[in-house]
Amino acid sequence: MHTVGTATFSSMDDARERYADAGPTAQTVVREVAKAMAFDREEYGERVTSDVVETARDVLFASSLAVTVGTREEFDDWRESYEGEVSVIGNENVDRVVWHAGPDEEAVAATFQNEEEAAVSTLRRQAFGRLYREYVERSES
Repeated sequence: MHTVGTATFSSMDDARERYADAGPTAQTVVREVAKAMAFDREEYGERVTSDVVETARDVLFASSLAVTVGTREEFDDWRESYEGEVSVIGNENVDRVVWHAGPDEEAVAATFQNEEEAAVSTLRRQAFGRLYREYVERSES
């Protein structure tokens, strides 16, 4: 069993702060990518919308989430001791699982057989969508 990523949160306020902190980095990433793609000022203005920057921020936030990778047995052991709700996606007849527990006693998990990197990426998208999006984006309104 091992962990990929570093971001864990003790509260949704911590998650909101991390999400807000990702905003300037997302703007810089998008600006530099647009520059590398040789966008002129007009094309930049037309194509680089607030939705584009928000998507980059979502990805930066989600890509930092700490995800545990383990065997089915390790996951089952963890799940027994976890007091919150766990949503599992995937096939229950495979040998490996990735999971992330959010700060509000809710976790998500995804099963996989061989493609760890793809499973981690999928789980991070699921975790962002199911555990964080509603809370972090609401704070931006």
